[in-house]
Amino acid sequence: MKVLVCGGSGYIGSHTIVELLAKGHEVVVVDNHVNSSPQSLKHVARIVGVDIEAIHCDIRDPSALDAVFSRHNFDAVIHFASLKSHTESWRQPLLYYENNVTGTISLLQAMFRAKVSRLIFSSSAAVYGSSDVTPIPESAALCPSSPYGRTKLVVENMIQELGATHLDFQATVLRYFNPVGAHPSGLIGEDPIGAPSNLMPYLCQVAAGRFPFLPIYGDDYPTHDGTAVRDYIHVVDLARAHARALEYMRECDETFVVNVGTGCGYSVLDVVAAFESVSGCQIPLSYMPRRAGDIAKSVASPISARQRLRWEAEYDLHKMCEDAWRWQSTYPHGYRMN
Repeated sequence: MKVLVCGGSGYIGSHTIVELLAKGHEVVVVDNHVNSSPQSLKHVARIVGVDIEAIHCDIRDPSALDAVFSRHNFDAVIHFASLKSHTESWRQPLLYYENNVTGTISLLQAMFRAKVSRLIFSSSAAVYGSSDVTPIPESAALCPSSPYGRTKLVVENMIQELGATHLDFQATVLRYFNPVGAHPSGLIGEDPIGAPSNLMPYLCQVAAGRFPFLPIYGDDYPTHDGTAVRDYIHVVDLARAHARALEYMRECDETFVVNVGTGCGYSVLDVVAAFESVSGCQIPLSYMPRRAGDIAKSVASPISARQRLRWEAEYDLHKMCEDAWRWQSTYPHGYRMN
């Protein structure tokens, strides 16, 4: 299939492109590089031995999107082009709604004009908020606790309504839990702009000497050690879920939602201990107050992905830490210094 990957220069997008090309698909990337480096695709090309066509484009620009669609006959679109920081979304909610919601509307309209009817959407476990169910099934109540999570839910609702009213439109919504790790080659990985807002990249950058300590936001959660518990999934496993979803869309014509996680929960301190074991680094810690919107525990029920997509995660926490540290130790300053 020929696939347009929106936000393909980013962390999850770049890893997904590797898996798509390995399956024989053709890829075109659009990205505005607000939270990503164009260098990432040069690194992808070293892994796969193929140059990737990449176009600097903001999905909020209808004319730029139309120009891309007019030059290519796409079979599907994978949409990663969203802002994703819970903390930043509290400071700039209008920016998040404009980019994540308005941008998606612009993309969907361009798809309809070009008669492209297959979409894979990058959603998030943030749509569940503080769920009282563990592990969390797709049928759990949706009550996001941040503007970021609410933008994801708005887009999910739009997609569901399009699927119900336009019979030729088909979408797969993947609710990610916590992607971590890097490609085993060490050539691509997570390279956030500015201070990381997620645990693993911050942990890696402390080990690389870029920050003096790891902040831990909250030590009084009702968990086994007082720190927040999350379902961490290796980014390569997540990328393969996208490739599998694309194949599944050839087999069915429904619009559906599926969790992408492992079903295993690890606390912040569990991850720190695993990372220290793999890297040999001692990580200084500093405990901070809880952040707005943070929740105690979020763990996926992966049953639907296993049954419907015939996909399940392969890699464990040790592998996630090992690959993340290989990337960070090889490129301590990310793509900007290489």
